[in-house]
Amino acid sequence: MTEILIIKCLNDNYAYIYLNDKKEAFVVDPSEAGPVIDTLEKNDLQLKYILNTHHHFDHIGGNFELKEKYNCKIVGSKKDRDRIPGIDIEISDGDYWSFKEHTAQIIEIPGHTSGHIAFFFKSLNAVFTGDTLFSLGCGRLFEGTPTMMWNSLKKLRALPDQTKIYCGHEYTLSNGKFINSIYPSEDMRLKIESLVELNEKNLPSIPSTIADEKKMNIFLKADDISLIKNLGLQGKSPEEVFGYIRELKDNF
Repeated sequence: MTEILIIKCLNDNYAYIYLNDKKEAFVVDPSEAGPVIDTLEKNDLQLKYILNTHHHFDHIGGNFELKEKYNCKIVGSKKDRDRIPGIDIEISDGDYWSFKEHTAQIIEIPGHTSGHIAFFFKSLNAVFTGDTLFSLGCGRLFEGTPTMMWNSLKKLRALPDQTKIYCGHEYTLSNGKFINSIYPSEDMRLKIESLVELNEKNLPSIPSTIADEKKMNIFLKADDISLIKNLGLQGKSPEEVFGYIRELKDNF
């Protein structure tokens, strides 16, 4: 049996533990060690690797403690070799990284940070997107341009529809409210109602899927003619439309 466990960390972060039937595991973006250790010990798991999508502290904060305790290896972008302390395995766009029977395609997705990567496991129908693609949203542009982020989102949008999205934060309800404020629909109203119920029960809205995001995530629709017309942005490029929407979200 294989499984991906969702681990709540800090205020609204998620780390993810993948485990196989041999009780071997890797963790993605452990912002803090405590909740990860609790889950590993509760399930009697052997931590072999830490996968980092980018260098921000709320994604690598647990690295050192976990590495020291479990003697595991840290995997991250070659471009972040100087920003992910203790990195052991450096990977780049187009590379493949394997864990037992499963192999991840490495996809560079800059915009939020310059060295941001995603891990796409086709055999698991899963992609770990960090802070680039959220459920109903996308990350802020700390180190990139709208063009960079739009190109990165298009890479993720092109993944198979059934791919499950495991992102870095629980922002879905806020993202949904933002979308409904500028591009309201009955589908989004109903989505928000379901998200409110999940939030009240303290349950995650993750994972989403590529199909769901293509349908409802406004940040993946910057080249959609009906959206462009609705926003009064006729004649603007998708990059300009995306930048406009991102700026609105930054001030929401």
